[in-house]
Amino acid sequence: MASTSRDLFASEANDEAVRGTCDDASQCKRYAVNMGYWKDPYIEYFVRQPKERKAPEISRGYYARVQGVGRLLKAFLQKTQCNCQIINLGAGMDTLFWKLKDENLLPRKYFEVDFPSIVARKIHYIKSKPPLSKPIMESHSGESLLIDSHSLDSSRYAIIGADLRELLKLEENLKKCSMDPQLPTLLMAECVLVYMAPEHSASLLKWVSGFFPTAMFINYEQVNMTDRFGQIMIENLQSRKCTLIGVEACISLDTQKERYLHNGWERANAIDMMMVYNCLPPDDIKRIEALEFLDEKELLEQLMQHYCLSWATKDSQNLGLSEITL
Repeated sequence: MASTSRDLFASEANDEAVRGTCDDASQCKRYAVNMGYWKDPYIEYFVRQPKERKAPEISRGYYARVQGVGRLLKAFLQKTQCNCQIINLGAGMDTLFWKLKDENLLPRKYFEVDFPSIVARKIHYIKSKPPLSKPIMESHSGESLLIDSHSLDSSRYAIIGADLRELLKLEENLKKCSMDPQLPTLLMAECVLVYMAPEHSASLLKWVSGFFPTAMFINYEQVNMTDRFGQIMIENLQSRKCTLIGVEACISLDTQKERYLHNGWERANAIDMMMVYNCLPPDDIKRIEALEFLDEKELLEQLMQHYCLSWATKDSQNLGLSEITL
């Protein structure tokens, strides 16, 4: 019994540390936006001004991440002509819904899922800040908008407090918010699966591939974690009581692809973030590299080689999802 209690305590402590990574990522994004890497007029409503300077390689890494995920997402919206739904898993303080609305690229419905405590904070910000609540009301039609401390449901946007390890509850909550499994569905997860035990992330990927006949999954997280640099990354997180319990799927680009193919997906791709960075338009790279002086490009390259973007598709409607690439 003592062992079970200890395991439960360790699991809860790790969940708490994982929730803390939401704030770290939000701070890094806010700093990069302040520095001019990309535009995001909404992040200031969710994230306080960072107190300390962030290293240039961190901001460039976030730039590549935002651009890489954004390009894949927009390719999916183009293939489906926005007649689709997006489910952002572990969304944190993400502002994508508002940016897509500004660009007239909203899907039929946009869902966010995260721990209830994070969702409660986000809903509080939305309720108290008109620049966030107004776009939701503008895109809403039909009956009154449903909102409580752990969920929000409008006709085009929903936020759900849930644990991704509890798939039956997750499915039930999504259905309550009018999620339609027959619609082409894009799921995205950024630094989420790596914090889940391999059997839980495998179950999630399998549930998605079984539940949605036409779907795409975009995942951003660590890769090449068996070398010395990878080990240092793991140790740094462990020193903050944050364990990468899903790291065995992050051994290589091949293991990242295999996790999809073993769990019901038709096609899978994975590239490291240095490759993503090199795929971006040269003018964009020139612009962001002029923002801050980077002393050692070697560190940037090492960092980028230890993160990757992977994506998988299954396409019962023959929309050409397997053609999507950077």
